[in-house]
Amino acid sequence: MSVKKRNIGFSYAWSGIKQAFQEERNFRIHLVSAILVIMTAGMLRFQVLEWAILILVIGQVLVAELINSAIERMVDYFKPDYHPAAGFIKDVAAGAVLVAAIIAIMVGSFLFLPKLYDTFM
Repeated sequence: MSVKKRNIGFSYAWSGIKQAFQEERNFRIHLVSAILVIMTAGMLRFQVLEWAILILVIGQVLVAELINSAIERMVDYFKPDYHPAAGFIKDVAAGAVLVAAIIAIMVGSFLFLPKLYDTFM
């Protein structure tokens, strides 16, 4: 594959992320939350393995949110009127984001609570 084709693919992908940031409120919320979590982890001097775990769960939530946004747009495009199957598809996609966020909170609790306890107790 030529460098030009790779750059085009990357620019489309980056454009999708920028559009999601501009148009999807929940993506912005997750991104701001991720930035705050990363800053806190830096202040608590996370170790390499802790950083790896943290980045993985943050990435999981952001990817789930991007996929959810794409699914919602696609369903709205193909079925602009309400249909129970369309509603089910959108609800399940949103549920995937919720599961990813809950897992991230659980993992974050395992990572942050001991360090916060040591810092403030």
